[in-house]
Formats: sequence, C-alpha cells, structure tokens
Amino acid sequence: MTIAEQIAKFLSSPAFAVAGASTNREKYGNMVVRCYQQQGRRVIPIHPLEKEIEGVACVASVADLDPEVKSLSIITPPQVTEKIVAAAIAHGMENIWMQPGASSPAAVELCRSHGVNVIADGSCVLVVLGFHSQ
Repeated sequence: MTIAEQIAKFLSSPAFAVAGASTNREKYGNMVVRCYQQQGRRVIPIHPLEKEIEGVACVASVADLDPEVKSLSIITPPQVTEKIVAAAIAHGMENIWMQPGASSPAAVELCRSHGVNVIADGSCVLVVLGFHSQ
C-alpha cells in the first residue's frame, strides 16, 4: 500500500482513539483530539487519570476502548509507544498512526509482524486533516 492508501484506510474507521491525549491545549496530544473534533469524527481520548478532555469522556487504557474503534493515534515517547502498541494489538486494533517523535523501530516492527496498518513515516494527522488552532 502507498502511504496515501494507508492514511485512507486509517481514516475510514468509525471512531478514533488518541493515546497521549492531554488537557493542555498547547500539547500535540490535545491538538490531535481537537483535530478529530474539527473534522466531525468520533474521538476517544486515552488518559489514565483524566476523566474528560475537550468535553469528551476519557478511557484509562487501550483495553477500555469500544470494539468499533479501529484506528489509534499515538503521541507518546517511543518507550511508551511500544507498550501502547502491544496493548493495541492485543485489543485488535487495525490501524496505528505514530505521530512524529512517537515511533520506534520496535513498535513499527511489532505492528507489521501482526498485520496492523502502521503509519510512522513522519506524516502528521494535524497536517493531513488540516488542523486549525482555536
């Protein structure tokens, strides 16, 4: 698949999870949540402590996501990304987009070895979807 086809597949999900979601509007983890909202897409922030981000109820972990969530954006340090990817694969996630700075070779290989559509080439969901800071 080309990167454009991988992105199209990722974006075809009925809902999107964001690992590394943040209440801080200056952080990329918050911007990605708002980006999905701007596009009218269903978004579920993942945060182990927060109850709500940008008016949306959080789940504590990947394991708490509804089965309809097929795509996961990750905005975490690479060592954390590796743990999230393992949990996401165990949960049956089909598409994982590692935002710039979040990927690691081990996490990418784990996705590929399990047939997960992985985007980790430096593409940014904020650029692809045209995020506008508010």
